[in-house]
Parts: sequence; structure tokens; C-alpha cells
Amino acid sequence: MKRALLGLLGLGLVGWAWAQPQAGEYPYRSPAFTTWVQDSYRESPAQGVQPFYAWFEAAYAKTPQAKLEGYPNLGLMAALAQRKKELAALRDPAAKTKLELETGAWLHRLVKATLLKFSLERGYEFTYAVTRSERQCLLQSVLIAGMLQQMGIEAGAYMVWKNQQGQVSNLGHVTAIIKLSDGRDVEIDASEPTPFFTHQGIFAPIQGKYQFAEPVFNPDHTISGYKLVATGQVVKPRAVTPLSFDYLRSQFYYYRGERAPGGFLAAPKTPEGLAASERFLRQAVKYAPENPLATYVLGLVLQREGKAEEARAYIRKGYALYEQYGYVPDGPKAAFAAASR
Repeated sequence: MKRALLGLLGLGLVGWAWAQPQAGEYPYRSPAFTTWVQDSYRESPAQGVQPFYAWFEAAYAKTPQAKLEGYPNLGLMAALAQRKKELAALRDPAAKTKLELETGAWLHRLVKATLLKFSLERGYEFTYAVTRSERQCLLQSVLIAGMLQQMGIEAGAYMVWKNQQGQVSNLGHVTAIIKLSDGRDVEIDASEPTPFFTHQGIFAPIQGKYQFAEPVFNPDHTISGYKLVATGQVVKPRAVTPLSFDYLRSQFYYYRGERAPGGFLAAPKTPEGLAASERFLRQAVKYAPENPLATYVLGLVLQREGKAEEARAYIRKGYALYEQYGYVPDGPKAAFAAASR
């Protein structure tokens, strides 16, 4: 990954690394996907916890409603291989798109049937998927995207900044998206009761750089284009690519920092909890310096710890990233204004 050092708005900080968006390739059971699992087992209570792949595939085997239709006796890896073979045999884009949509609906059902509980507190950890059958938007989205990629379907995970009702958040959600063979996209969100959803704002690499955009939906919930927030230009789905492995690794660490007991979101906060949040968020920024949310929230944590000068630098850097990407949420705006006084 090519990186160039930035001067951080003349604030005198060194070592800031800039990353161009990279392809989001992380098939289920690949070394990339396994790195996320290993991170989770290292960073959360894992003593005596069954390996994730063994647990998940056993959960699939014993859950009839999770099975690939027509193949009740196949294990998960065999089912993925079977569907990959069926997809590879299709040459007509319309027929292949139809099967891709059916596959997305299957995986939506699979994840909801095997990971029964949604948990903001712990659901991003693969260890808690095993011990508590929990999931959260990031984990479920990379799991769906990883299985889709394992079958040869172009797919990935994307940040959401505006939900179906148009409510805006500071990159507060993650969804999976399939890039269909007929040129359209479609969102798949296991947080919702139906597979194909219509979140109104996504954040992803677009035309080679990170940008905020608004999907343009067809009546059937597929996406025909994306309107760039910064310019109003509408681009084709092919111009929009999934978040990279490094960005998503950073986002796992962001959630660890956000949810650390006694840390950033806790009440009450403790020095130990804030120190844990700081450690996780520094790791998040290390993996993806381009992650505006991790950068900005690290600044807020440092502020709470009394590290005023460094806090201001990260808040300003986070603001600069949002601004460069085409949209600055209210929180970073207010924090930047305070840091600039």
C-alpha cells in the first residue's frame, strides 16, 4: 500500500501516513479474514473459546433454516463451493444477477439464524459470536461479504452515514453491498428483517478516493448510481468500491475503543477505561490513518485524559479528513471549532 507522509495542517506532527483506497478482498477463511478473527481472540477474553470457524460451521450444520435451499446435507464450505460452481456456469448477466440476489438473501437468512442476538456492546468480537451467539453490524457485514467473495461474487462492506429514514449519523453503521453482474448494486443488512435494504447514505472509496455519497435507488431496492455529497455528481456503481481490509481492521479496533468498559462511551468513565479506549483507537488509526471516525474519537478520548495538545491535533486531523471526503458531521464540526479557539 502506497503511503505518503502528511504534515497535518502544519501542526508539527510527524508520522501521519496517508493511504490510497485499496481493493476490499477478504474471502471467508482467507488469511485476510482470519486476521480479523485472530485480532478478536487476542483482544477479547478467549481462554477456552472454541475456534470461530469450527463453531460457525457447526452452527450452520445444525440449523435447518440456515441451509442452502436444495442442499440440506451439505456443510457450509461445501454449500459455498456448490453455489460458486452454479454461478460460474452462468453466462447471461440477468440470470447471474438473479442467482446473486438469491444468494444474498440466503446469507442474510443464514447469519440471522446462526448468530441470534444483536449486541452493540460485544457483537463486533468473533469470540462473543462463539460464546454468546452475538453479532453487530460490522461483524455480520464482513461475514456476509466474506462468504459472497468466497463464492466469487463481487461484494464488500461499506460505512453508513444516513439510514433508510434519512437520519444522519457519524458513520454509525455498516452494511454489506453486492455489486451485481448487471451493473447494479444492492445493500444487504442483517440488522433488518428483510435482506435488501435502502440506507440513504454510504461512505466508501469512489473514483479512487474516500467520499460520502447517497445511493440512487430503483423501485426494486437495487442501486443504479451514487450521488456524491461534495459535488452532486452521480456516478455509476462501478465507480464505488468496498472498504479495504485495513480500513475494516481499523473499524474493528474503533469499536473496541468505543465500547471499552469505563472508556469512551461508558458511564462512569475510569482512567483505566479511557486508557484502554486510547490504546484501541491508536491501533485503529495506525491500521487506517484515513479513518476519520477513529481519528476524531481518539482526539476526544485524549481530551478526556487531559492530553490537550495531542487531542487538538487529532480532532483537527479528523475534521480535515471529513472535509476532504465531502461531509463533516455536527460532532466533528463542534469539536473542531472548540479546538481552534
